[in-house]
Amino acid sequence: MVNANTELIGLFGHPVSHSKSPLMHNAMFHELGLNYLYLAFDVQPENLQAAIAGVRALGFRGLNITIPHKEAIIPFLDEISPEAKLIGAVNTVVNSNGKLIGYNTDGEGYLASLLEETGVQLQDKKIIILGAGGAARAISYALAKQQVKKITIINRDETRAEELVLSINNSKIDVANFTQLESCLHEAELIINTTSVGMSPNITGTLVKNEWINPQQIVSDIIYNPLRTKLLNDADAQGATIHEGLGMFINQGAIAFEKWTEIKADSSFMRQVVLDSLI
Repeated sequence: MVNANTELIGLFGHPVSHSKSPLMHNAMFHELGLNYLYLAFDVQPENLQAAIAGVRALGFRGLNITIPHKEAIIPFLDEISPEAKLIGAVNTVVNSNGKLIGYNTDGEGYLASLLEETGVQLQDKKIIILGAGGAARAISYALAKQQVKKITIINRDETRAEELVLSINNSKIDVANFTQLESCLHEAELIINTTSVGMSPNITGTLVKNEWINPQQIVSDIIYNPLRTKLLNDADAQGATIHEGLGMFINQGAIAFEKWTEIKADSSFMRQVVLDSLI
């Protein structure tokens, strides 16, 4: 029950109406009997600094950060973890006695989900990542620490892709022009979409034509709403192995939950809550 002692957690993004984070976290708080409340806030980019000031003034316990604020929020925080600093993006904030500390749980959450759900052996794999935002930064960082052969970032804004490569500074990561997408995909063994193309409510979108996909590939999409994007449906029809975005969403959320509460979340329970809302 919400009362004067309730701890507040916020989601800052634009848009946020599609997010299942409030449902998932509030169900977990209730299940564990924790006096927390998770609310989503649609924050325009020009209002981000003011919103963070509000977090300080109101004593929020923490935040999740999503598109388009994962990189922009960094200057407004007191401290960021070494991993988030190297990635250049934050998706989780903890208010520690008035100090706002930024973390990134995306890469860890994605990698765990990919390995659990596909059993892929990443050694010597050629990987294409579509997009160059905060999630792409975290995922490319996590994958580069594995024994992959090459990670190629493809983004419509090539400058952002080049900035990603420079910030992570790993020789395994390079950039290709968006016009090279088809030829690059033919060589890829793992294709990862980190863009919002195909996300609800615009579920018919995709950056990849189905004839560019072959049965030997793994195709991964970090979008979880819908559970199966057009990209994944096309890949499935082509005989490729597919990896849905729900696992990453659950895993990164469970890690963030523990940072806010210092209590381990039940990821199976959280998954079922989200699944029930999507089916």
